[in-house]
Amino acid sequence: MKNEFNVIIEKDSEGFLVASVPELHGCHTQAKTMDELLGRVQEAISLCLEEYGDDHFGMREFVGVQRVTVAPWSAPHA
Repeated sequence: MKNEFNVIIEKDSEGFLVASVPELHGCHTQAKTMDELLGRVQEAISLCLEEYGDDHFGMREFVGVQRVTVAPWSAPHA
């Protein structure tokens, strides 16, 4: 089994860093600092791998990130 995973890191509206692991469905965590986040995401990955075991249910292949542009949205008039 591979030992490296892609991690998507975002910042939420309250300033928390949120990490998601695309290859492992449902594998995510959050923290206030990057150091804390990286430790927590390693723990989350280990827990997800324990949960999945040899059954690769939930495992996905990370393909990439693509930026998409869409037209501005405006609410319908009532």
